[in-house]
Amino acid sequence: MLIVLAIVLLLLLDGPWNWIAFIVVTLLWFVELYGWSRTVRKNRRVVGAETLIGQTAVVTEPCRPVGQVRLAGEIWEARCQAGAGEGDQVRVIGRDKLTLVVEPV
Repeated sequence: MLIVLAIVLLLLLDGPWNWIAFIVVTLLWFVELYGWSRTVRKNRRVVGAETLIGQTAVVTEPCRPVGQVRLAGEIWEARCQAGAGEGDQVRVIGRDKLTLVVEPV
């Protein structure tokens, strides 16, 4: 938006003021872009299986030690060293590639 203002000021103002206003507003635009990019760079989104860690799932196939769990409407392969039967609730404590590591709740 500031770059549009800079171009409008360049066209509307007389004498050297149009160039002075254009340069000042353009510099402000670069400062705004720099601040925006620093703010956005800090806000990384966590996606994929990492978002599932800490959530509770329901066992659909017995995990002795490998089975399947339903979590967030999806079926995941899971490994539970303590073992869990069908219908039990488990908590996701980690992952190994696309296999969730779970423990009984």
